[in-house]
Amino acid sequence: MELAGPVIQLLQWMSAPISRCWKYHCGLKENVETLKQRMEKLNRRKEDIHSRLRTEIVEGETKLKAEVEFWLQSVEKIDAEINTINQQVEAVKCFSRAGMGKNVAQKIDEVEELYRSGEFPDGLILQLPRQIGEIQPTTTLGGETTFTRKMEEIWALLMDDEVRKIGVYGMGGMGKTTLMKQISNRLLERKEKFDSVIWVTASQASSIIKLQHDVASEIKFDDISMYEGETIRARKLYAELCKIKSYVLIIDDLWDVYRLDEVGIPDPSPQNGSKLVLTTRRLDVCNGMNCKAIPMARLSETESLDLFLDTVGRDVLSIQNMEVMVKLFVKECPCLPLAIVTIAGSLKGIVDYNNWKTALEDLKAYTKGTDEIFEKLKFSYDRLNDEKLQACLLSCALFPEDYAIKRYVLIDYLIAEEIVRGINRQAELERAQAMLNKLVHACLLEDTDCTRDCVKMHDLIRDMALKITSDNPRFLVEAGTGLKCVPDEENWKADLVKVSLMDNGISNIPWSFESPKCPLLSTLLLNGNYFLSSISNNFFLHMKGLSLLDLSETPIENLPESISELVSLTALLLRGCLFLTYVPSLAKLTALKRLDFGGSGIEEVPQGMENLNRLRYLEFKRCNQLELIPDGILCKLSNLQYLSLGREDCETKIRWEELVKLTKLEELYCMFNDLDSFHACVRSMADGGPTHYKLLFGSEAPFAYQERGKVVNLAKSDLRKSVAVDGDCPVLLPQDVEILCMQNCCIDVSSLCELITSFKNLTNLREFCMSECNGLKHLFVYSSSIIPLLQRLEEWDLEEVSDLRGLIRRENVASSRLPPVTFSSLKILRVVNCDKIKRLLIDTDLLPNLEDVSVIDCKQLVEIISAASDHGEEEEEEEEAAGGCDHGVISTVTLPKLLMLFLWSLPKLKSIPVVADRSLRDVWIKECPKLKRVPCLDRDPCPPSLQCVEIDDNLWESLEWNHPNAKDAVESLRQR
Repeated sequence: MELAGPVIQLLQWMSAPISRCWKYHCGLKENVETLKQRMEKLNRRKEDIHSRLRTEIVEGETKLKAEVEFWLQSVEKIDAEINTINQQVEAVKCFSRAGMGKNVAQKIDEVEELYRSGEFPDGLILQLPRQIGEIQPTTTLGGETTFTRKMEEIWALLMDDEVRKIGVYGMGGMGKTTLMKQISNRLLERKEKFDSVIWVTASQASSIIKLQHDVASEIKFDDISMYEGETIRARKLYAELCKIKSYVLIIDDLWDVYRLDEVGIPDPSPQNGSKLVLTTRRLDVCNGMNCKAIPMARLSETESLDLFLDTVGRDVLSIQNMEVMVKLFVKECPCLPLAIVTIAGSLKGIVDYNNWKTALEDLKAYTKGTDEIFEKLKFSYDRLNDEKLQACLLSCALFPEDYAIKRYVLIDYLIAEEIVRGINRQAELERAQAMLNKLVHACLLEDTDCTRDCVKMHDLIRDMALKITSDNPRFLVEAGTGLKCVPDEENWKADLVKVSLMDNGISNIPWSFESPKCPLLSTLLLNGNYFLSSISNNFFLHMKGLSLLDLSETPIENLPESISELVSLTALLLRGCLFLTYVPSLAKLTALKRLDFGGSGIEEVPQGMENLNRLRYLEFKRCNQLELIPDGILCKLSNLQYLSLGREDCETKIRWEELVKLTKLEELYCMFNDLDSFHACVRSMADGGPTHYKLLFGSEAPFAYQERGKVVNLAKSDLRKSVAVDGDCPVLLPQDVEILCMQNCCIDVSSLCELITSFKNLTNLREFCMSECNGLKHLFVYSSSIIPLLQRLEEWDLEEVSDLRGLIRRENVASSRLPPVTFSSLKILRVVNCDKIKRLLIDTDLLPNLEDVSVIDCKQLVEIISAASDHGEEEEEEEEAAGGCDHGVISTVTLPKLLMLFLWSLPKLKSIPVVADRSLRDVWIKECPKLKRVPCLDRDPCPPSLQCVEIDDNLWESLEWNHPNAKDAVESLRQR
């Protein structure tokens, strides 16, 4: 009995672990299934987080929290561990089941804990310090000794904590704006002392309200428009500026003194880390704003000569006796950069000495005027020797001061005013662009950025243009000056030719305002008056010569009846008039060539449109209330060159057979919701259609791709074979399409060749993009007839094509190796969230033009580019069942033009065997745990073109290198 107690106690002590072991042993299968379910749940949370990050991560503004990055890495790690466990479970022996069961149970707990810790109630990202400002396009100014000294003087004051406000003053044309642009760029590039640069252009017509609006716009404070009154706007703006850490506010071209507190600008101080710099023509503005005044200096004679030669071209010195002649020209310039540049610009391309001599005599004659700068600029204007070019330059003065003039808007005006004429629309567009380029070349206009979408006019050149148009031809220009009502009747002179009142606050033109008696008036611009809701019925009564009327972006509801009598009108622009419901008869406007209702509220086609047989441009895009265009109207517009139709929710109905009669049509833009209508339109183009078109089929199809071309966009469409009528092909495309987009379409075929039987004939296709289209396993099936199409493609963009297994399916791999030229034109490859694709570009080692590779969130991807032949689907599945297969040594592919490599969240990616020694600029690799080598970085020497490398820390530590020097060089770029 004495032994019974201890024995029982021993048995109790042993029974607990034995029970647990038995539980692990018996419950292994059930626990493995539980672990699988928990891991699937955890992976779904991870996918949700990745989806959020794709929208929340903004380069330069936000970054991933360290805890979130660690959590994602932990999920990847445990996922790999569980895959190993699953393989071990298949082969586990009886006596090992308990140990394996214990391991599985522990993993269940770890997965559940990871799931709980992945809620992140405080968000996934951190806001980076608010950085505001953009690099400014700018120019150089001669030898720049004077310029550089002045820049260093201002820079030193910016770095001096004792100086908080700086004023740079001097007469117009001395280079104040160019100087501050270069300083702004330097501040943004170095970020030694300031995080942000806020650039605002004040101009002569500035006001407190305008300054508030411009500053708010620069700091992305759009809500300021919700508040009325200067005081409350100042309070709101002040609060927003106080949120920005250490900034420089640059106010360019300030004409008047303002109290900063009335505008809503915090007084610069060491506490808020801000500084104010202004440029002005007046010293008293600097003093009134309590600024440290810095006078601009004129260039020296040597610097003036250098600037002149840099502008006109130094090759002129090869002409006999030209060195003396050039110096004589420079002497006539008052050492002012603007005068030097514009005068030199007017002489570009002249190689005859006698012509230079004549021009010098003319220039000397201009110096006799009282306004020296105006006379110098007027010389450059007169030197254009082309009335059309001069008229084009004067038309630029119709826009507000310091305005970035969109080229396409200005070109529309030039065509409407018949300053530009051509045999067709394409010829007119080309001539207008050439005209603007000539003015830029002559230094009378400037491009605003590298895209050349806009041009700008220096305020002094605009002043010159306005002075010229104050007499003959006479303009009335009050654009962007804050007008609340139209100018008084005495300002409407009988010899007025053009009037611009755009971008003001005019709310109505009342009945009491008599119709201006301006028989010569050809252009009237009232666009951008966002409160203009009504115009007197008789306002246009005495404007019989009016050819261009722009009422775009106004809330006008009813057009006045007197518009019906404008028999000389060639362009009526009503773009963005959302509230427009009534348009009087257009029957008498037979001179009309351009009619733009785009984005307006009209519900029916105006009466008399069938009479407009000279009409060349007709815009009905996004007229959401316009249901149909009655039969028999379009076919009578026989001179139509541009036609745009379509509503956002459903199509505008027309008889597509009428398109066949529009033999001069060059551009067509249409939105469809009915496949029969879409096909009818395509068939109408079969025997020769427009040279440019965008056909958008499907619900809420967006107008993607702004460039002109031949574009088809299929969006939110049912493209299953079952919807085809009489066994016809589900989708009929124009044979000359260049850009094809498919978004959120329902597809039930394994490749596009089944969906679009004529795909092999689309040999002009340059860009193909697809997103959210399920059911598709391959884009193409290999055949010799598909090679010409692939050979032309320049861009592939695939996103969330969830069933996609590969780009090209080959039935017999051994006998169908891709020709070397297959992808010879490919420039951009972008693949996002295609989870079933394993290999992208296979069996190719010739990609001579590939510049950009971006692959994100592709869970099964093993290879991106491979010169080795791939395997068929069945062989891949056999490999997977056998636990994978090593294909041996992977050939390296040289990409001579590769600029960017962007890889994120590719858990199975094993290799990226590419090199690009002379071109590679940016490499970004995150969450690719199986990647061991990056050959494009492992080079000695390191590619000299390389600028930026982003690789997460865990991957960086695990990478293997053949060249230690390369690792050190890349490490320095990572730390930059």
